[in-house]
Amino acid sequence: MADAQRGVFDRVNRILIVKPSALGDIVHSMPFLHVLKKRFPWARIDWVVAHGLHTFLEGHPMINRLWVIKKDQWKKLSQLRLTLKEINALRQGLAEQHYDVCIDLSGLFRSGVISAFSKAPVRLGFDSSDEGSPLFYTHKIHGSMKIHAIDRYLEIARFMGCAVDKVEYPFAPHNPAPDVMKELPEDYVIICPSAGKPANRWPASKYGALASMLDLPVVVIASAPEADIAQEVVESSQGNAVSLAGKTNLKDLLPVIGNAKYFICNDTGPMHIAAALGIPVFAIFGPANPVRTGPYGTIHTVIQKKLDCSPCYAHTPCRRYRCMEELTVTQVFDQIQYGLKIKESTV
Repeated sequence: MADAQRGVFDRVNRILIVKPSALGDIVHSMPFLHVLKKRFPWARIDWVVAHGLHTFLEGHPMINRLWVIKKDQWKKLSQLRLTLKEINALRQGLAEQHYDVCIDLSGLFRSGVISAFSKAPVRLGFDSSDEGSPLFYTHKIHGSMKIHAIDRYLEIARFMGCAVDKVEYPFAPHNPAPDVMKELPEDYVIICPSAGKPANRWPASKYGALASMLDLPVVVIASAPEADIAQEVVESSQGNAVSLAGKTNLKDLLPVIGNAKYFICNDTGPMHIAAALGIPVFAIFGPANPVRTGPYGTIHTVIQKKLDCSPCYAHTPCRRYRCMEELTVTQVFDQIQYGLKIKESTV
């Protein structure tokens, strides 16, 4: 770290991290939090997080306070009055904390504005954004879009003088044996058929057919609103799958995923929990780029139909989602079997 930068971070006592969502992005931020706390063990670290995801960070020993925002409400014109009230309270509350440093890991216009609300004399973020967030920063860090999101976040950590020698995930304390574990077989595979965007979703019927071909029983995880997707997997599995949809909270996912033999999924948040816990992941990718947002680490397998139009990040018009629809059950099954054999041969 250059002398000028070193001086900026000499007296850091109060730090604000702005990373409201999504689940996978918050998991990606854990290694950043780990090295940040090692660099500034005395500092108070607060976090701006979206309502619903705040439970994943509650009780974290490295985080002093969570600023919980209802960001989804902010998008609704019918909720404008409540939104303005919440934004004003957030603006006043952050300013009263006298933060020394604010770090925006999201790089969105909204997160940039929240950074400005902090009135921190040092506000850090990436120099590239489609939404103008760099306008709100005092220091702009180059983060390549050709590397994984975790490594990108760690570029800001290096700028702050953090020693980045290995990637660790300091998750919040959680119950290692929630009641839902009693419903599970001793050995099982997890299928997570959900995804934030339809373009990222391999058909549930194909997941069910895949489940019927696996040697181990399958546990399907999904949120309550996605219970119908999970049920379709179960109904197509020929009796080899059960659904936990809506039966787990975010922290329950840690032991449920952590006890699985391996994890099959779309590009979705729980995938990153599995990767962080060292569970082999077989991730089915469509329009997204796995280099940036795939499972982090060398033990995982990305299964992707190679087309001239991919990755497109679902920004181009596509009625069929060919990259998902044309990926067959047999192709996925064969890649899983091949990946498992490779892993067995290296043990």
